[in-house]
Amino acid sequence: MGRKVSVAALAGLAVVGVLFSGLIAGVQAADERVIYLALIEPKGGVTVDKEPYPAGALPKGGGYVKKAPDQNGRWEVSAYQFSPATVVVKQGERVTLEMVGINGAKHSVHVEKYRPDHFVVKRGEIGRLTFTADTPGIFKIHCEEHQPAMEGTLVVLPR
Repeated sequence: MGRKVSVAALAGLAVVGVLFSGLIAGVQAADERVIYLALIEPKGGVTVDKEPYPAGALPKGGGYVKKAPDQNGRWEVSAYQFSPATVVVKQGERVTLEMVGINGAKHSVHVEKYRPDHFVVKRGEIGRLTFTADTPGIFKIHCEEHQPAMEGTLVVLPR
């Protein structure tokens, strides 16, 4: 009535067990993520002989900058932003946002729900925020100095 199991079958089960445990370890590692964001300022410019300088005002705040034509007739416009502007994570994940200051002397960053106060990221430095994404929802990320343009979104998907 007893069944004999060959050594090859036992070895096969051992390999499957090792692969399965590796898969489980990989799933656990996936619960911790580092997401990189660049704090940037895209710019565009042209000379007035190609495009007239626009008369209208841009929204108030430091998020948009329009420079009047210089002595050569060149004018510029720029906007501050997070890149990427949308971060998507899963509920229960341990998340580290690494923000690198590229343009702008400083950014006072606020992440709704996960960072009640602002923390400063300076040009050439990395600002880190680590948290567990325990609440599903859509949360605002913004920079105090560069409103209203420099705004992002943290999306926490439910389990």
